[in-house]
Amino acid sequence: MAWKLADFGAATAVLTQDGEEITYSRLDEYAKTLADKVSSGRLVFSLCSNTVGSLAAYVGFLNAGVVPLMLSADIDAGILGRLIDIYKPDFLWLPEARIAQLALVYPPKYSAHGYALLKTPFNAEYLLNSGLGLLLSTSGSTGDPKLVRQSLKNIRANTRSIIECLRIDASERAITTLPMNYTYGLSIINTHLAAGASLALTEKTMMQKEFWAFMKGSFATSFGGVPYTYEMLDRLRFSRMELPHLKTATQAGGKLSAELHKKFAQWAADARKKFVVMYGQTEATARMSYLPPEAALEKCGSMGIAIPGGKFCLVDAEDAPVETPDSVGELVYEGDNVAMGYAVCGEDLSKGDEWRGRLVTGDMAKFDADGYFYIVGRKKRFLKIFGNRVNLDETERMIKSAFPDADCACGGVDDKLKIYTTAPELSSDILRFVSEKTGLNKSAFEAVALASIPKNAAGKTLYAELPK
Repeated sequence: MAWKLADFGAATAVLTQDGEEITYSRLDEYAKTLADKVSSGRLVFSLCSNTVGSLAAYVGFLNAGVVPLMLSADIDAGILGRLIDIYKPDFLWLPEARIAQLALVYPPKYSAHGYALLKTPFNAEYLLNSGLGLLLSTSGSTGDPKLVRQSLKNIRANTRSIIECLRIDASERAITTLPMNYTYGLSIINTHLAAGASLALTEKTMMQKEFWAFMKGSFATSFGGVPYTYEMLDRLRFSRMELPHLKTATQAGGKLSAELHKKFAQWAADARKKFVVMYGQTEATARMSYLPPEAALEKCGSMGIAIPGGKFCLVDAEDAPVETPDSVGELVYEGDNVAMGYAVCGEDLSKGDEWRGRLVTGDMAKFDADGYFYIVGRKKRFLKIFGNRVNLDETERMIKSAFPDADCACGGVDDKLKIYTTAPELSSDILRFVSEKTGLNKSAFEAVALASIPKNAAGKTLYAELPK
């Protein structure tokens, strides 16, 4: 069992945008009623939104030993179909409004809170490992079938660590600013439910006045954001807002620019709030580090130190320890929150713990004389786009499949993915296609026309020779 909701009884678990307050006891009832419709050890695709129906399913499934794959409620129909073909889930839990849009013909078994449970033709097609608790995508919304296999042990460990370092207690109230299928957004839910705190659930964004009205009306004490969130807040002149109940703002999902880090750290110091920069990956059940708020200005640009129960080290190209301050190496993390491993097909769901508490992150980092770590680059071919990890190789595959006459290569930096193409006449169509497939705003992508894509004699793309 992931949570003992009944222990908090009449305390408020959820507040909704339309003014509904749901106690822990009632949330527990919603969760159990749904979970009773699905047998333990079965696989369910859960199409997530920041709503009661989505939250009750997440809680109910994990508490009952049902394994959900958390996906966006706005997932593309083609991508969903591909994942269904690969993993053959027993059930789908999704907003009722999407059933017709996705052209699904599976029979409904149960409906509640605007959601429906659909039975697929599959019946436990793949054996699920007894320790498996949850599945999350590693690659945003590009359709890469690679999933991270998390156990309940991983989730509990990370939840305990975050509660301790952020000092979360029953008085806290977090407003949802991140998707429920995103590991960081899920971590905020996990910690607050475990602490008996409250969640202010909303589908509104920070660019909508309804979000700020709800934030003030719900007396929210905290929110989390990715770098893009803080870029938007800066444009909105967030520091001038009157938010007397707000106590803590956390940031993860990619490296924040030094300028914005300093600006929000200064805001927190002046307003007597806490600004906490963190670092994490889905492979570590969300968060691995935190920068103590009292060090936010002094250690500007740092990802901080390991969360309680975790440990960082650096290794060189030969896997030897890097022990000298300000020397760069690949960041390695150890802790009970490190996930079990990956899955790329249904048979992988039976695998046990392959990583055994050690994660080689793929990020290059250094540490200072005080032991604070700083990310300096990335080893793997993926970017963080508005907090979503986007696999560059998978994005290329997707574009080439849809536009076979256009050679392309993908590169760029966080929050700006560049698509180099030899067919400039298709640039607008390619940008529209990628935006629709990923569900990310078109401003995150830029098309760059090239006469040819640089390649070596074996036909492999020379990414280092792409224009900067």
